[in-house]
Amino acid sequence: MHRIVLNTIVIDVPEQAHERTRDFWAAALGASARRGTKYPEYHVLEHAAALGTVMVQDVGTAPARVHLDIESSDVEAEVTRLVGAGAEVVERQETWVVLRDPAGLLFCVVPGEGEQFEAQAKDVG
Repeated sequence: MHRIVLNTIVIDVPEQAHERTRDFWAAALGASARRGTKYPEYHVLEHAAALGTVMVQDVGTAPARVHLDIESSDVEAEVTRLVGAGAEVVERQETWVVLRDPAGLLFCVVPGEGEQFEAQAKDVG
């Protein structure tokens, strides 16, 4: 058994629109944007008017989209569970896995950590 929570919304935007879109969503959600240190293509919208984390990601030349991150106490177990439910693995990164749902929408399974994860995660598997 492992634990999961849907906690992060990532707004993926092409490079040419990244700054404008980052600034728009920061203003729309009453937040300030902080560039990621380990992954500088991400900006975390700090203190956003949101229930979870909101980030804006520079996706180079890929089209704009929104993707969700499912946090998990066991990334591999959650990927296996979701593949069994109909998802397809698209790409494996250092600590997370990109998947595609049956409709073709991308989402990620990432390690769950911190107080918010502990307070909100649900047992599955």
